[in-house]
Amino acid sequence: MKFKKLKMAATMLMMALIPVLAIAHGISESDKQAMIDGGYIQYMWLGASHMLTGYDHLLFIFGVIFFLTGFRDIVKFITVFTVGHSLTLIFATIFSISANYFLVDAVIALSVCYKGFDNLDGFKKYLKMPSPKLLWVIFGFGLIHGFGLSTRLQQLPLGESGLILRILSFNVGVELGQITALTIMLALIVGWRRSKSFNQFSTVSNAGLIVAGAFLFLMQMHGYTHTTDPDSFGFSTDNHFHEHKQMEEKIIEQQKNRHDSIF
Repeated sequence: MKFKKLKMAATMLMMALIPVLAIAHGISESDKQAMIDGGYIQYMWLGASHMLTGYDHLLFIFGVIFFLTGFRDIVKFITVFTVGHSLTLIFATIFSISANYFLVDAVIALSVCYKGFDNLDGFKKYLKMPSPKLLWVIFGFGLIHGFGLSTRLQQLPLGESGLILRILSFNVGVELGQITALTIMLALIVGWRRSKSFNQFSTVSNAGLIVAGAFLFLMQMHGYTHTTDPDSFGFSTDNHFHEHKQMEEKIIEQQKNRHDSIF
């Protein structure tokens, strides 16, 4: 029975995630042009929309607050996460420290798996060890999430004049988006806790986080292995087809060369 519930929850979660995979974490050409034409408000708007469509960030925050009931605890953990991702977002962008964003997002996906596993008390049940200090874990993952945001922001034509203000504007937008998402999540979870189904489905929900994180990890690694242009943005269907086409042509050429060398 529990397996059926888990399978059903995982299926529903995947169906909910698939439509946003094509739009989340990508910055379209129109957005890039808007950044050039617009001002700091435009950067704030982009930061907020990026957070609100950032399914991996939202899933991680959902996992963090899932079992938190005290207002002080919620503020403490969210503040630590916010400080972490603000530090790397600001400083990595200022000093142009970057990495392949598919790999960074793959680690962020693993942070979702981690939180689901931790919420299920997996360290004690399966690894026979106490859970790592959660506050430091959240801070560490916050640094990684911020680095992921920075890799995206650095794809924009930031320029030199007003660079710091643009970065700060984007970061303010991220925080506003996070507050909006957090408010909605808390309202839903607080109401859900009052129902009997919360205890029944809490295990399924956190197992769903692990499944979702694993799915996102595979998607990011698939994107990484199919990207020849490190400056390409997002994971579009056209790019995906183009990459597969290039791989097929390369294999055919290798087979042809091998055949010619034999004869």
